Amino acid sequence: MSLSLNDLLKAIKEARQRAKKRNFRQTFELIVSFEGLNLKDPSSRINEVLTLPNPLTVKEAKVCVIAEGDLALKAKDAKADLVLGKADVQKCQADKKYAKKIAKAYDFFLAQADLMPVIGRTLGPFLGPRGKMPSPVTLGTDLVSVISKLRNSVRLKIRNNPVVQCKIGVEDMKDEEVAENAKAVLDFLKEKIRHPARIKSVYVKLTMGPPVEVSPTRARGG
Repeated sequence: MSLSLNDLLKAIKEARQRAKKRNFRQTFELIVSFEGLNLKDPSSRINEVLTLPNPLTVKEAKVCVIAEGDLALKAKDAKADLVLGKADVQKCQADKKYAKKIAKAYDFFLAQADLMPVIGRTLGPFLGPRGKMPSPVTLGTDLVSVISKLRNSVRLKIRNNPVVQCKIGVEDMKDEEVAENAKAVLDFLKEKIRHPARIKSVYVKLTMGPPVEVSPTRARGG
């Protein structure tokens, strides 16, 4: 299926029109389903991070950094949403409710490289199934840049179902910006999902609105 920016723009405008106004900022979501995808083959499953061309503003992704000492201070200066130390992570082993809360609340995790083994034993069982295992960082990492990039990123996952669902904007963004984000996701997925699998359908919707199918523009016969 080949979809143009105009095809996406048309569907986004319709999704906006069909959604009722709510007392909170709704998120635009993109839902992409595939056919011919063999999920028994590990190479067909993806867990990728994509930085969107247009920032999601109020719905920025939340970043947690796990570090000690100078790196923890650096993470706080970089305005990470949460900074955990080794003791906090060890607490996760005994307090599963606490561990689940952290795993659910944050979109991306960064961790001091030498803390990765203890994270694997404690918080890992809660992050792993969500595809959120931390990326290692060191004192030399430019945390301001990394965190800023992650806040405008989305995680694209295919695990047990041949479907990718992700946010592509919020309702106070311009339709054109949301469409550009959707196009970036689709182009990225086309690179990752190889033949014989292909995109079966694409939908866009606001959080509480009905899904609107994105239909390709039909060429006129000559």
